[in-house]
Amino acid sequence: MPQAPLYEQIITDVSTSIRARTLQPGDKLPSIAEMREQYQSSAWPVRYAPRILGERGWIVTRQGKGSFVAPEPPA
Repeated sequence: MPQAPLYEQIITDVSTSIRARTLQPGDKLPSIAEMREQYQSSAWPVRYAPRILGERGWIVTRQGKGSFVAPEPPA
């Protein structure tokens, strides 16, 4: 069975952490550089995943500040 693309794994990891309350509303997510190191990846997947997470309402991104767990993430 093929493995899911890395950006989907990142999306799953972050949304699972939010659901489990390991990440709370307002918590800052790791930077792109930190996520690249954590996932041993190029920049593309770790930049794409937060974009999708934002579109789905899990996180909010503030230019120059970073990405944060949304105040009211999906249930």
